[in-house]
Amino acid sequence: MSEIKTRCLIVGSGPAGYTAAIYTSRANISPLVIEGIQPGGQLTQTTEVENFPGYPQGVQGPQLMEDLRNQALRFGADIRPGLVVEADLSKRPFVAKLDNGDTVIAETMIIATGASAKYLGLTDEKKYNGLGVSACATCDGFFYRKRKVAVVGGGDTACEEAIYLSNLASEVYLIVRKPYLRASKVMAERVMNKENIKVLFNTNTVGLYGEEYVEGAHLVEHVGTEQERRYDLPIDGFFLAIGHKPNTDVFRPMVECDEQGYVKVKGNGTATNVEGVFAAGDVADPVYRQAIAAAGSGCKAALDVERFLSEHVQ
Repeated sequence: MSEIKTRCLIVGSGPAGYTAAIYTSRANISPLVIEGIQPGGQLTQTTEVENFPGYPQGVQGPQLMEDLRNQALRFGADIRPGLVVEADLSKRPFVAKLDNGDTVIAETMIIATGASAKYLGLTDEKKYNGLGVSACATCDGFFYRKRKVAVVGGGDTACEEAIYLSNLASEVYLIVRKPYLRASKVMAERVMNKENIKVLFNTNTVGLYGEEYVEGAHLVEHVGTEQERRYDLPIDGFFLAIGHKPNTDVFRPMVECDEQGYVKVKGNGTATNVEGVFAAGDVADPVYRQAIAAAGSGCKAALDVERFLSEHVQ
């Protein structure tokens, strides 16, 4: 066990964390990056990424994250595996304890721990992850042009995903547990008025099937009632839209978050309610959740850190 001192501790990797590391390193801040439970973030679970600028032919998700990581290393970032399991943000310098027993003393901190997509908990979701299972229609919908897909969820996000996919796919099935949509009236009407969207009410997904990729879903209609019916729905893509959980538990209640757990930032910047603590990426973004948006906020957080250090730390 050792004590590590740094001018900037970046908690989490992914596009936000690595971009923040690139910028703070180039500013001679010498950041320490603790990569978190999933080094590289959610994109390491993605196959082809076609919408990240600079890759005209597309790039595999893990390769994109390796490129960003190597760029940060090139400028001298200290990147280490591990988890922050405890944080004291009551005064500066901040104190963070790692899962290996080390303690980090940091003048500033960038929270870039991301948000984890919620899944149904099916074994098949892991089996087909990146092989037909996705939690981001905007990211992966392009690959399902003129194909059949299903979206799970009944809220505004699910409806938005279904509408987005309906402009690409030939058929979209919206699988809803309840006998109604939880979405706003406007969103619900848009879904019901789309000719190629079919809403499957009172329906649960119990499994997926396919030899190599997703070829269909095992569904149960009116589960536990006399009307219960089990059937298979042939589809090419299965999209989860039942919400995200921001990874903020270790920082609450010190850092102010909204009702869903996303870190609140001030204005158009990345500053939190704790002076010297900043947030970037999906952990503070319940709206866009895109890699390029996360990278941009990582840049902003790094610039905010640089300005803060110049004003408050000799």
